[in-house]
Amino acid sequence: MILSCQNISKAFSENKVLENISFHIENYEKAAIVGINGAGKTTLLRIIVGEMAADSGTVTLSRNKSMGYLAQDGAVDTSSTIYDELLSVKQQLILLEQRIRDCEVAMQSAEGSSLESLMKQYDSLTHAFETGGGYLYRSEVIGVLKGLGFEEPEFTKSVSTLSGGQKTRVALGKLLLQKPDLIILDEPTNHLDMNSITWLETYLMNYKGAVIIVSHDRYFLNRIAGKVIEIDQTKATSFTGNYSDYARKKEQLRIAAMNAYLNQQREIRHQEEVIEKLRSFNREKSIRRAESREKLLEKIDVLEKPTEVRTDMHLKLTPRRTSGNDVLTVEDLGKSYGPLRLFEHVDFEIKRGEHVAVIGDNGTGKTTLLKILNRIVPPDSGSFRLGMNVEIGYYDQEHHVLHEGKTLFEEISDEHPAMNNTEIRNLLAAFLFTGDDVFKLIRDLSGGERGRLSLAKLMLGNANFLILDEPTNHLDIASKEILEDAINSYEGTVLYVSHDRYFINRTAHRILDLTQGRFVNYIGNYDYYLEKRDTQMAALAASGGYAGEGGRPAGKTDGEISAEGISAAGRSLTGKAAPAAAAPGNASLTTAAAKDQPSASQLLRESGSKLDWKAKKEEQARLRKRENDLKKCEDRIAALEQRSADIDALLSDPSIGTQVARLQELSKEQAQISKELEGLYEEWETLAQ
Repeated sequence: MILSCQNISKAFSENKVLENISFHIENYEKAAIVGINGAGKTTLLRIIVGEMAADSGTVTLSRNKSMGYLAQDGAVDTSSTIYDELLSVKQQLILLEQRIRDCEVAMQSAEGSSLESLMKQYDSLTHAFETGGGYLYRSEVIGVLKGLGFEEPEFTKSVSTLSGGQKTRVALGKLLLQKPDLIILDEPTNHLDMNSITWLETYLMNYKGAVIIVSHDRYFLNRIAGKVIEIDQTKATSFTGNYSDYARKKEQLRIAAMNAYLNQQREIRHQEEVIEKLRSFNREKSIRRAESREKLLEKIDVLEKPTEVRTDMHLKLTPRRTSGNDVLTVEDLGKSYGPLRLFEHVDFEIKRGEHVAVIGDNGTGKTTLLKILNRIVPPDSGSFRLGMNVEIGYYDQEHHVLHEGKTLFEEISDEHPAMNNTEIRNLLAAFLFTGDDVFKLIRDLSGGERGRLSLAKLMLGNANFLILDEPTNHLDIASKEILEDAINSYEGTVLYVSHDRYFINRTAHRILDLTQGRFVNYIGNYDYYLEKRDTQMAALAASGGYAGEGGRPAGKTDGEISAEGISAAGRSLTGKAAPAAAAPGNASLTTAAAKDQPSASQLLRESGSKLDWKAKKEEQARLRKRENDLKKCEDRIAALEQRSADIDALLSDPSIGTQVARLQELSKEQAQISKELEGLYEEWETLAQ
């Protein structure tokens, strides 16, 4: 074990953030910490690394183990170049290398015992240099820089000239080169493109140390994490496996906990009904039993209602009208900024109902393409046209569609004057803006808040063609999943740019990869893109132009489209691979055998289904009989109690007081009723259980 956290608690004023958080990290273990925005993930990391004190609890790092931390805004020395800043991590090797050079110079003029002493020193220094990775450290620095997306011409740039995201990448590179026994990373993928994220995944998977990651990138967590620590409502729960394993187990536990809660609530209501019924029998024995049940009920450890799946934010995107089948046609489109060519000779079409993801490295022109389609930026060449009845809804990652000087309430009410106050407040509440939040100025909102407000406006637009630029940025995992569900159920057409591979995997029917100034077409989701990328890139190199499945390579007719493109067309709606064709000559035999000869697994499934159906029917019959018996018992009790009351009235009648035979007859009947009721009360209590 390299790290132990025991009973960590932290509160800010009266707001509890963490309460009795306990977990441990084993040597070489890769763990993820997940939770909604504001759950306390970053607070926990800062407590672990000593930047913040816990109110109670202990953090223990194993003796002689080192720890490195990358915050979301990793700090670096701005006076160095990018290369020198990373090279500073290897300062010991640099000094060692200088001592070796000095020793070599001294050995040239030394003699006798002095030379012998220098040779021993030289052997010791070169051994230390070699075992410390001295012959590889410069290539290692270059490899990390390139892996994180820096090109060689950028190595000599001053860190002071870099953007915040680039500085964080430099800080990440320094941390990786330091190779601590435990690396702690807070949102490490925020400023990386897909290639850099893939490189980092491979680096961390092979890292000879332990790793703790906080990230909203579910694809990243799936590839790296072997343990997931969830922070939910100030408590921590550990799950074995990656993010998908955690999500599956979490849902199973939530369902089990909800069922336990509902079952207990039903049992409590049932016991209260039994107690009320027993008291209504108004006899000493029944009242004693009612009191006994009340005492047992008071001792029940009542379960708290489990946290519901996020029901406070709903996205329902409904097109106001249906567009034509041809939604977008792009022909020979090109765009450059000075000498920088983004793309040229771009041709593609989007049909109604398609969900198309645009991917590619940072700076290749993905956002520019969306701006051209929204007529914010003009193309240098080519054209595009929208189909009949196409109405665009645009989500801009820079949120230019928002007005800085307005409040949230005004932003909605000014564009939709027909909405009343209650309707506007309900809409904003659906996107987590409640109370006085609606009167905040847009200029004061965080990136995540601006994103939610832009999505709210998009929902009101009722567009039938959504163009989205990085829609999952600044959203927590739960909000991403809600957006994914909304897009998957959306009946219109979607074109979006995203680096969120999990989001792409769940929502894309087709991928356009912007690479080398061309769009390469993949008819499937992100997993399929990874599977086919190398093949398609080879096709791009061979054709010298557009290459893609189901697309038309430059200078070729439809009849020359590859078989791969045709077979992949079956993926366009589901994102799943088309069934592989059976081997020639075996297809008819296999099909006939399948028709005439059910497999063992089929027989087992059918047999199990029959048994399940029979058991279900038997249980339903048993429950119906019990309900019928209970009703008969209650009806009989009611009838006898009424007859007993009638007898009491007769026995009090003065006209019968002198009729001895009649009195004896009534008394005997009442005794029989009392005896029968005793048995019926027992029977009712048994049936009521």
